[in-house]
Amino acid sequence: MKNALVIDLEHWYSNEFLTKYLPSEKVDQDLEAVKPIIDLLEKYNVSATFAVLGTYAKRNPELIKKIHDKGHEIQSHCYSHKTLKELGKAAFEDEIKRSVDLLESITGEKPVGFRAPSFSIDNSTKWAFEILEKYGFKYDSSIFPIKTMLYGEPTAPVNIYKPSKEDITKYDPKGKIIEFPMTVLKIGINIPIAGGFYLRLFPLWFLKLGIRHVNKKRPVIIYIHPWETYPNTPRFKLPLFSRFVAYYGINSSLSKFEALLKEFEFSTINNVLDDYSCLSDSSVKSQNLMHDIYSSDAVGK
Repeated sequence: MKNALVIDLEHWYSNEFLTKYLPSEKVDQDLEAVKPIIDLLEKYNVSATFAVLGTYAKRNPELIKKIHDKGHEIQSHCYSHKTLKELGKAAFEDEIKRSVDLLESITGEKPVGFRAPSFSIDNSTKWAFEILEKYGFKYDSSIFPIKTMLYGEPTAPVNIYKPSKEDITKYDPKGKIIEFPMTVLKIGINIPIAGGFYLRLFPLWFLKLGIRHVNKKRPVIIYIHPWETYPNTPRFKLPLFSRFVAYYGINSSLSKFEALLKEFEFSTINNVLDDYSCLSDSSVKSQNLMHDIYSSDAVGK
């Protein structure tokens, strides 16, 4: 089964667990950190979705154009890395416009996909879907059907669906935005295996087992930040929990990432959704499929 692969292009100091402890001057490692990932994608002939922060794109336009020219998908990751709750509706719309305009000026194409910083779309920020629709987005990949101290909507569907603007945990067959939620493994509770910290945390055998299990019913989505795979990511003295979440497993994460590329089929979110006929608003097949997958096992209850 074809799965979705997302590379979150943001600065290493965007990490929420570092913000209180950052020095005034920060060393830039944008290019050094992403190069090994791009090399692996070329080695295994994999196309990926790159979720690009606006400030990152402004600093590295040549890199973004090069990635796009290699056939990868460029997705908006907003402009700053503020959560939607921090921004509010008006500031979020301003950031979306800036992000869309910047990415289009670099690649010549408007992004059709969105990933909210810190997975910050939940029912308290459901207004985001109206704005995404206004600016021509076709899909979102921000909803995480778990609950953590930072993010999550635990009763949201675990499968691809169209969220209701009234309640994002509900399916709306007339919805305009497709949601590809972060992957969880349902074993009584929802266990996140979507990548990022969870790729660093869990052993490789468990990640492979989880992906195979989920693939019996649906595609998975895996994401990674370049700073999470780069051994030279700056380390700071942090409280124990923050240090664990920020740094655990960094030295082994690139080899895990490569092992997943070897064993499973990955592509862009756009390609995976095309395979499911989800991006065709007029497709009867798409509507029937969305109903079938939602009815079968989509709701994380």
